[in-house]
Amino acid sequence: MMQGPLLVVATGEKGRGGGHLVRSLALVRSLRALYVEAYLAIPELETPEVLAQSARLMGSEAKIDASWLMGATEAMRKGRWECIILDRFRTAPDEFEGWAALGPLIGIDEGGGKRDRFDFLIDMLPSLPSWLPPNILAPSLLPLPEKRRSSFAAPLRGPLKILVSFGVEDPRELTLPACLAVHVPGQTETTALFSGLAKTVLKETVQESLRTAGIQVVAGVVELREQLASYDLVITHFGLTAFESLAARVPVFLISPGAYHEKLALHAGFMSGGVGEQGARQLRRILYRAPSLALNADALKVLGDRCEQLRVRYGLDAGASPQGLGDVVKHYTLRAPAACPICGNAPSVQDPVRARFPDRTYRQCQRCGMVYLLRTTAPPIEYERDYFFSFYKRQYGKTYLEDFPNLVQNGKKRLKHSKQLLRGTRGSCEAAPTEPQRRLLDIGCAYGPFLVAAREEGFLPFGMDPAEDAVRYVREELHIPAFRGFFPETPVPEDVAAPGFDLISLWYVLEHFERPGLVLAELYRLLKPGGVLAFSTPSASGISGCKSFRAFLEQSPADHWTLWRPARTGTLLKGFGFHVKKVVVSGHHPERFPLVGRLLGEGRNKNTLVYGLCLWISRIFHLGDTFEVYAVKK
Repeated sequence: MMQGPLLVVATGEKGRGGGHLVRSLALVRSLRALYVEAYLAIPELETPEVLAQSARLMGSEAKIDASWLMGATEAMRKGRWECIILDRFRTAPDEFEGWAALGPLIGIDEGGGKRDRFDFLIDMLPSLPSWLPPNILAPSLLPLPEKRRSSFAAPLRGPLKILVSFGVEDPRELTLPACLAVHVPGQTETTALFSGLAKTVLKETVQESLRTAGIQVVAGVVELREQLASYDLVITHFGLTAFESLAARVPVFLISPGAYHEKLALHAGFMSGGVGEQGARQLRRILYRAPSLALNADALKVLGDRCEQLRVRYGLDAGASPQGLGDVVKHYTLRAPAACPICGNAPSVQDPVRARFPDRTYRQCQRCGMVYLLRTTAPPIEYERDYFFSFYKRQYGKTYLEDFPNLVQNGKKRLKHSKQLLRGTRGSCEAAPTEPQRRLLDIGCAYGPFLVAAREEGFLPFGMDPAEDAVRYVREELHIPAFRGFFPETPVPEDVAAPGFDLISLWYVLEHFERPGLVLAELYRLLKPGGVLAFSTPSASGISGCKSFRAFLEQSPADHWTLWRPARTGTLLKGFGFHVKKVVVSGHHPERFPLVGRLLGEGRNKNTLVYGLCLWISRIFHLGDTFEVYAVKK
C-alpha cells in the first residue's frame, strides 16, 4: 500500500485545456482523503487564480489546502519520492529525465515521446494503437456522473436539447461554428458552455453572435458531469466530457480541434465530423435532412446505438465507478528498481520496456540484456505448504511429495555434472582420506529431494527454504540439517557457513530474487575457491519465448523477477567471479512449436516423425524452455 510521499505533476500550460489540471487536483484530494501523503505541482501555473477556478468547477469536493501545493523546483529539491504521477499531456524529454531521477514514474494519458519509458502507464482515455499497450486502460476510473438517463434514445416530442462544450479553454474556437451548425429554431434548444478560466473568456462578439442566434451561453457549470443527463445530445471533442456523456447515456458527437484529437476519436470508436469548422458542417449534414432541416431520426438512432456499444466496451455500464484513480494508486507498492538488478546499470528508466500488463512492467537492460520485472504490488504467492501441494499439483498433476522419487533421481543426474567440476578424485565426489566430506548447500530445498540425492552421492548436505513446513520435514523426516529463511536477507548460520561450501545449488530459485546481483555476490562469498554454483531457471529464449515473447511474459509467474537466456549467462556470471563450465538446455516441448504444435497435441503424439523432427530441432537450436548452469568460482 502506498505510504508516500507521492507527487502529482499537472499541466497548467495555456492551450492544454483544464481537464488535466482538474483531474490532478481531484486525485490529490482523493489520496489525501485516503490518508496518503500526496502533493500537487503545476510547473506552468501562471496565477493561483487558475487553480482556484479549476477547483470551483469541481464543486464542493475541491477544498484546496495550500500545504498540498508545491512548486516544481521545490519538488525536485525535495529529492526521492515514493512515486511521481505525471499528468502532463505530453511530457518533454528533459523534464522526463529530471523526474525519473527522483522516483518511479506513472504516466496518466501520456502522449509524449517518452511514453514507452514510463515505469507504469494508466490510460483513462484510449490512446492511439501501439505495439506497447498501457498497463491499464480504464475509462471507468474517471470521475463519472451519478445522474444518468435510462437510454440513449432521443425524445419523441419537443425540441432536442443540445449542449456544446469544448472544455475549459476552447483554444480552436469551435464553440460558435458548432452551435450554429446544430441549432435550428423550434427544433433544438442549444446551450454553449464555456468554463472560462482566468484570462480565457468567450469574446464578446462571439457571445453576442450566439445570443442573437437564440443560443444560450453559460460561462461555467460546477460539476458539469452531473448536468449532462438533462441534455439529449452533447457536442464536444475527444476528452473527459465525451466519456462522461457515455456514462450518463447521452449521445455524444465529436468535432476535433486538430488531427491528433481526430485520430484519438476515431480509434476510440466515436462518431466524429472531422477537424475544425469542416467537422461542424459535416455534423449539420448528418443531423438534419436537407432542404427541410428536419431532424434525421435514423442518424440519431445510429448515433445512440454506437454510444451504447462504447458505454459497454469501456466498462461504463455498471453505474457510478466503484473505485477511482486514487483508490487504485493507494494500493500500489511500487517495486521498480532504480538500476538493472543484475549489472547495476543506471538509471533503469533508460532501459526499453518490453511489455506491460495490469500489475507489472518488463524492461530489458541495455548493457547486459537481462529482462527484469517491475511490479505495482507484491507477488500474490507465498512459499508455504499450498505452494508445494495445491499449486504444484495443478501444474504437474501430482503433489511435491508424490513426485519425490522422481525428483531424487533428477537430482542425481544434476549432481553428475557438478561432481565432474569439483576438485578431488576424478569423476567422484568422495573426498580423499585426509580431506573433509564435500559440503553442499541447497537454497530453496523445499522438501529435500536434492538433499537426499546429495547424501546418497557422498555429500554433507544442508538445506535452506522459506517454507516452515518444508524445513521441518527435512529435519524430522529426512534427518538432514536445514534452516528457514529468505536468502540472503536471512544469513546462513555462521557455524555452517564458516568452512565454506563445495557446491551451492538453486533449482528454479534464482529467478525469484528481486536483486539477484546481491545473491550472486553472497554465493561467491560462501563458496570455497574452485567451488561449484549450480542452478536452473526458465529460458527466455526457449520455444515459448521465441513464438511470442509477449505471451511468454504474460504467462510468466508473478514472482519471477528476472528472465534468463542461456547465451548471455556466461557473461553475466563472469562479472561476479564465476566461470561457466556447462549449460544444459532442458524442457523441450515440440508441442509448443507454432503451426505443427497443434498436430502434436499436449505431447500425446511422441512417436510420430513430426514430433521427433521438432525435438531434434529444439535440441540443436537450444529451444528448450528451461536450462541448467554449472559454474566454478574463479
